[in-house]
Amino acid sequence: MFNLLNLSPKSMAFRFTFLPVIGNFLSWLLFVTVTAYLPRGCAMASRRQYPQKNAVRQARRQSSQPRAGWSPRARRLQFGAHNVAAPFSPPEDWHEPAEDGRDYRIIVQSPGDGYRHVVTPAQVRQRLESVPEHFLQDLEVIQFSRMTRKKKSFPCYGMQWGATLYLYPLEESLEEIFYCPPRPEVVNESKMFGGRWDEPETGVWRLTWSPKAIADFYLNNILLHELGHLLDDRNTSYTDRERYAEWFAIEYGYRPSGGRATRRPQVQRRHHGV
Repeated sequence: MFNLLNLSPKSMAFRFTFLPVIGNFLSWLLFVTVTAYLPRGCAMASRRQYPQKNAVRQARRQSSQPRAGWSPRARRLQFGAHNVAAPFSPPEDWHEPAEDGRDYRIIVQSPGDGYRHVVTPAQVRQRLESVPEHFLQDLEVIQFSRMTRKKKSFPCYGMQWGATLYLYPLEESLEEIFYCPPRPEVVNESKMFGGRWDEPETGVWRLTWSPKAIADFYLNNILLHELGHLLDDRNTSYTDRERYAEWFAIEYGYRPSGGRATRRPQVQRRHHGV
């Protein structure tokens, strides 16, 4: 058994000087090894932008001031293939796939205070009637989800999880506020569907939608993007799955609904008589 009384002064000095160093090193090595094998949670879609930590702190400070009730907004979540559950349960309702061949059903939850659903179940059904029927074979539920305090920590437009597609509400004002510069692809994508950007003040970027534009964005982009994730049973990497869903939304959403030609701002020309 270890006996402190039998240790020499040099031995004692070595133990009390280097043992803490060795212990710290082993603790660090254990931490690195364990975290390398931890699941990384859900994959965030590339088109969804999250505020940086300092931006979040800035948003909280600004929210305490007497100003419009703006909130930072992020983008879409997707939780992998339709037959794989995510390693960590998100704050969302899980609908166990029945695989019974029935038509999909739509669940509508209250959007929450200060939020609104920007499309209706009838609009969603009408939009999906235009896609090939076999695209809907694995789709079982479309849920119009509520906005909760927990979900506000990662707000998004839509999500695919299991055999369910989730559509999320937007602020009643139809305004989204970013406290860090939006990425070019985020700006370009929203402009494709009629979103308008401005900077109401320094360090604040605002995306404003009209009711028609946001409905177009959801029906011909978000909904089809999530359906693309549901149908993608080949790709496994985040990048490849996003690339496929992006292509699917363009090929079966944006282009069939008229593409750029039908979304150009209408310019009214005035003719002056001589």
